[in-house]
Amino acid sequence: MILVIDLEATCADDGSIESHEMEIIELAAVWATPAGDVRDILQSFVRPVEHAQLTQFCTGLTHIQQTQVDAAPHWSTVAADLAAFTRLHRGQYWGSWGNYDARQLERDCARHGIASPLIGLAHINLKARFAKMRRIKQVGMATALRIVGLELEGKHHRAVSDAQNIARLLPFSLCSFDKQ
Repeated sequence: MILVIDLEATCADDGSIESHEMEIIELAAVWATPAGDVRDILQSFVRPVEHAQLTQFCTGLTHIQQTQVDAAPHWSTVAADLAAFTRLHRGQYWGSWGNYDARQLERDCARHGIASPLIGLAHINLKARFAKMRRIKQVGMATALRIVGLELEGKHHRAVSDAQNIARLLPFSLCSFDKQ
């Protein structure tokens, strides 16, 4: 099985939050088969510490409300939950649509002074794999779904919906040796 992770983070369209200052505000992780069948789901909102107030742009993009992050645990707690979730199933990889999620996860672990909850799992850039297998430029997840004839399910830019949609793309993103 493969662990698919999607994150949403604090953001702004006016330059008030630099990329290195972004903080995870929602995590979703799904254990899925190489055929794209989701077997288990973890979802949590995360309380940001440096930019505790969500921007109007961020709320509009993600549909995550201030009250949801205000009531959420900090990253260290969510990371511990993610570490426990990774041990529920056997897998060698975790994947995300692009490298952003891997970098953001590393940044938040460093910010909170904790080890990665994904130790022992290699990261796969599923976006790059999808493009390489089709010999096309890298495309967003919604475009990739259209290319393979699938409809976007749930709300785009919500971690749990995006993680499940990315899992549906696994059969189109993994080489045959990855599917064993």
